[in-house]
Amino acid sequence: MVVLKRRFVSKELMVMRALHVRTVLTEKETFHYLNLERGLEGEIQFDLLVEGIGEEVYVLNDLLFEVNNSYFQIDSIIISQATVHLFDIKNYQGDCYYELDKLYGVSSKREYKNPIDQLKRSTTLFGQLLQNLGANFLVNPLLIFINPEFTLYQAPMNQPIILPTQVHRLINDLNSTPSKLNDGHKMLAQKLLSLHQTKNPFERIPEYSYDQLQKGIYCRKCKSFMLEVNGYSFVCRHCQEKEKVDSAILRMTKEFELLFPNDKISTNGIYDWCDWGKIGCNKVTISRVLKKNYQSIGTKTGTYYHSI
Repeated sequence: MVVLKRRFVSKELMVMRALHVRTVLTEKETFHYLNLERGLEGEIQFDLLVEGIGEEVYVLNDLLFEVNNSYFQIDSIIISQATVHLFDIKNYQGDCYYELDKLYGVSSKREYKNPIDQLKRSTTLFGQLLQNLGANFLVNPLLIFINPEFTLYQAPMNQPIILPTQVHRLINDLNSTPSKLNDGHKMLAQKLLSLHQTKNPFERIPEYSYDQLQKGIYCRKCKSFMLEVNGYSFVCRHCQEKEKVDSAILRMTKEFELLFPNDKISTNGIYDWCDWGKIGCNKVTISRVLKKNYQSIGTKTGTYYHSI
C-alpha cells in the first residue's frame, strides 16, 4: 500500500477552529464547525484501517475535482489492480432510518441530506473524468458509515452501503484480493493528483474582522486563555499544559497568517494579536521568533515578515 496523497486538516476547519476559540459562533456556524470536526475524525478512523492493507494499492485522500464546470469531492480513492474504489465516509452517530429514498433521525425525525445521492453524483462525474482521460477502469463506489455508535434501520440492500459492522470485513476483503500495479495505474494516480483542485468552492467560512476577535495566546490543549509565563514556557492555569514560549508565538503567528492572509506580519502586529502587554513581556522575544522562522523584509522601523 502506498499513500500518494495524505489527509490534512482543511483550511476551512483550521479557520473555524480559530474562530470557535476567539469569537462566539452562531448556532448554525457551531453546528457546521462540529460537523467538520466529526467528519475529519471519521476519515482518520478509516485511514487507520486502510493502513493495514498489505496488497499493492495506491491511496489518495481528500480529492476535489472539476468536470464540465461541476465540482465534486471524494474522501478516499484506492486504486487496485482491477478496480478504482471510491469511498464517501460518514461519521454519523445515533439511530437513523431509510424510507422512500430519504434518511431520517429516529428520535428527531429530522431529514438528512441523502448521502447516497451525493455518492451517485460523484460517481457519475468521476466516470466522466475517467472518460476524458481515456482511462478504462472499473469503478466501485461505497458509502462508509464508520461510527460504531451508528445504526441505520431499513438500510436498502441494493445500495452501495457499508455499515459499521461491515467495515472490517471490507478492509479484509481488500487485503485478501491480490493486486499488482503497473505503469497504467501509476499514470492514472499521477493524473488524478494533477487534477486535484486546491481552491474549494464548498467552503463555508463566516465573515469576521480583526476587531471582533479576542486577542491573546490560548492553551494548545484546552483552548483556555488562562496562561502565565514560567521561565521559558507558558503554563495553563486551567489544565496545567506547558508550551515553550517560542512555540506558542509561532503557533499564534501561523494562526494570524491563516485568518488574515492579506495582512503583513510584523513584530507590533503579533504583539497586539497575542495581547503580549497583558502578560507583561516585551517585543524582543517576538522579533527573535519571527526572524528565526520567517524571511524579514524592509528596514528596522518598517520590517515585516514573509513565510520562507
